[in-house]
Amino acid sequence: MPTSFLFDGPNDARATILLAHGAGAPMDSASLTATARALAAEGLRIARFEFDYMASRRTTAGRKPPPRAETLIPEYQAAVDDLAASGPLIIGGKSMGGRVASMAADDLHAAGRIAGLLCLGYPFHPPGRPQRLRTAHLAQLATPTLICQGTRDEFGTREEVSSYPLSSAIELLWLEDGDHDLKPRKSVSGFTAADHLRTMAQTTAAFVDRIVR
Repeated sequence: MPTSFLFDGPNDARATILLAHGAGAPMDSASLTATARALAAEGLRIARFEFDYMASRRTTAGRKPPPRAETLIPEYQAAVDDLAASGPLIIGGKSMGGRVASMAADDLHAAGRIAGLLCLGYPFHPPGRPQRLRTAHLAQLATPTLICQGTRDEFGTREEVSSYPLSSAIELLWLEDGDHDLKPRKSVSGFTAADHLRTMAQTTAAFVDRIVR
């Protein structure tokens, strides 16, 4: 079955960003919708899609648990095929979606099919289990990458991530007091969720300008 997409932003944008959802929330969740709109406001074209297990929750098939992330790589590659972007393409996603994209990225980049990778709230480890790292492939990643992470993300805080051996191809944007959805506590940080989304989008737009020729 062909991939279904949700689009935001201009059709003639300088680049398209393909985003997959996290493990537990669909492509039209409030968080991913706000993210897509913030990126579209920077003149980027955003395409969101769902993995089959999440799409099945909209049918009589009912709720299915998320499978192992590596088993979703073929579905991500199929979404790239079905999107058939006419211009530069950046792949990525929220949490698990970004992790799957990161595992597919180097093959697609080497083939000249994508320009870069965008991960929003990368799940460096499961919450409460910092010893179970999901970073082995990130040490050798060759694809230009931007990871946007909240400093208090329970999937990887700034202090934790600073000790990881990450590829020099990876840039990190740290958003003060942001959680896994990049949301800060205004009373603590002085920032709002809208502030952090704007910073994320502006930083992403600058990243796109650097890697797209």
